[in-house]
Amino acid sequence: MAFTPDDKGVDSLARQIKMTGRSYPLFDIAQMVLQKPERYSLTLTTRKKADGAIAQPLFVCALDDTVWLSEEEAVRWIFEKHFETFYQPDKTKVDPPKGTYTFVAQCGMSGTVLGPPNYHDYQIRLRKLHAERFSRMPFEAFKARVKIVKDEETVKKWVEEQSWKIEYVCLNLPEPLRLGSREEVEKHFRETHLPNIVKQVDTARLSGTASRGVRSPDLARLLRVRWEEQRRFPLQIATVLSQQFAARGLQFFKVGKTITHVAVARPHFLDMEATPVSEGVRKIVEYINAHPKISRRDLLAALAPAATPSEATTAQPGEVEPTPEQTAVIGDLHWLVHQGHVIEFANGTLETAKKPAPRPPKPEKTPQPETGAEIEAANISIETSEPGTAGPDVGVPVSAPTEPGMAQHTSHVEPPEAEPQTASALPKEDAV
Repeated sequence: MAFTPDDKGVDSLARQIKMTGRSYPLFDIAQMVLQKPERYSLTLTTRKKADGAIAQPLFVCALDDTVWLSEEEAVRWIFEKHFETFYQPDKTKVDPPKGTYTFVAQCGMSGTVLGPPNYHDYQIRLRKLHAERFSRMPFEAFKARVKIVKDEETVKKWVEEQSWKIEYVCLNLPEPLRLGSREEVEKHFRETHLPNIVKQVDTARLSGTASRGVRSPDLARLLRVRWEEQRRFPLQIATVLSQQFAARGLQFFKVGKTITHVAVARPHFLDMEATPVSEGVRKIVEYINAHPKISRRDLLAALAPAATPSEATTAQPGEVEPTPEQTAVIGDLHWLVHQGHVIEFANGTLETAKKPAPRPPKPEKTPQPETGAEIEAANISIETSEPGTAGPDVGVPVSAPTEPGMAQHTSHVEPPEAEPQTASALPKEDAV
């Protein structure tokens, strides 16, 4: 079973991340996707045993694309929801049952009136109800839930039902056909329609919304368990999200070596001693370094205070246009964020990319004294090597394995102060 975020929702999220420049924890986005079923879909795949046999078959009803774990479940569903697509009941008046009846048996779970226990078709009706609706329950346990009802209205209702004969007219057939009982209807459906309506499949895809309405009890239970697992630790959906974001040009880095973030750029240290920058960029970087965890609003207020009411100009009623100084700071900050020199976290705090720590020098190997046999072997190797050929590579660096879809980086970012996540700390819900 695989959870997949909706492509349109991922597109909206990617656009928002690129537009705002903010860095969001990948697993928090995964949690947000799981909160609403319209944001994801599920793919169900059958598993096979060692001998190649299918461990648990999967069936799809072509009438409504519902998914089932058995053919019997699918047939019961079709008879409950789509019966009139194939058959039309036709009632004919007949003589009511002879005799006087003062009580009837009634199913304690469904409320179905079965008739007097001494009536000729009582056992047939009892076993039929069990087979159609309660087959998972032992028959004796089901039978024990049947109760005797002496209510006059209930008895009268049963007598009225027995005063009619019901036949079933088969629809969508070239020749007219009438069937006398539900047993004949079910047999006819299995022989005529079932092969075209219910198909066994290896893979089935469900929308998140459809997965919430699954009617197969065992499948619904399994879906709920898997959803709860992802809600607690959404590794699967986060991995798929990382692949989808990477395909849309976003980058990844880790905060505190543990929390993966997605952003427009990886942290990239800006060496202002070696790189010429504008005075505005320098002021922003120095101010953020001097004021850890500062927000964009506070930075703007410090470097480009708002105009006085008499100096302010308005574009529309209630809106104040930024001053030229504010526009310059906003533009410089936008450039710094999109280059990775400044990180703007989901909670609104700003931080500069830190200078990478120098790598420790590799320890030099202490030469070991060679024995006579080693010297002789070395001489033989030298003599037998052809000019211009190289021996086996030694000390070739091997890139470290990465998490699926997770890009590596060399810059180190200290984690922001722990704050409770709020709605503003994640992409807006309507963006998905």
